Amino acid sequence: MFFRDRADAGRHLAERLREYASRPDALILALPRGGVPVAVEAARTLGVPFDVFVVRKLGVPGHEELAMGAIASGGVRVLNDHVVTALGIPDADIEAVTAAEKRELERRELLYRGGRPLPSLAKRTIILIDDGLATGTSMRAAVAALRQHQPERIIVAVPVGSTDTCFALSEEADEVICLYTPEPFAAVGWWYRNFAQTTDEEVRQALANEGRLP
Repeated sequence: MFFRDRADAGRHLAERLREYASRPDALILALPRGGVPVAVEAARTLGVPFDVFVVRKLGVPGHEELAMGAIASGGVRVLNDHVVTALGIPDADIEAVTAAEKRELERRELLYRGGRPLPSLAKRTIILIDDGLATGTSMRAAVAALRQHQPERIIVAVPVGSTDTCFALSEEADEVICLYTPEPFAAVGWWYRNFAQTTDEEVRQALANEGRLP
């Protein structure tokens, strides 16, 4: 299965989430930036409120595309112990990358939300959406951070993901929906015909269009 773009993936994902349509306790949270176009389409189709939950990958110094961990809103940090140990990454490097990404996380939260706090998450069904799952490090950080808000349920929903990652996340989230788990997986972008980068302005516009910015 190939998706035309992230919006197309969101419409497909909404089909699997129809049981949550118009439910007053449901809230869709997107991981920006790539998860936003997917989540917007799902939210429109389901009639469920939409917002963002900011997570930042911690890239290995010199090989930033490789995740050694992730941080999320609320001060949560998740480390990929296998990567850290295998590459012998010093604690000082981990802390330096964490500090830099924390600044970027705070910048994006201010840019996207304009100082507006998250809506209440307690006792709600949170549908956490991204455009795909590769290592799952960012999603794990998001789930851990959201647990602090005491939601009723956390559902991870993605159009495509690694089989191993989707299975591993099922031990941390209450439910994991991966529409497509191709073998071999390779990378999230392989399964989209158009995988153009989502911009900060597109995220802001999506929030504004959904009435979530002042």
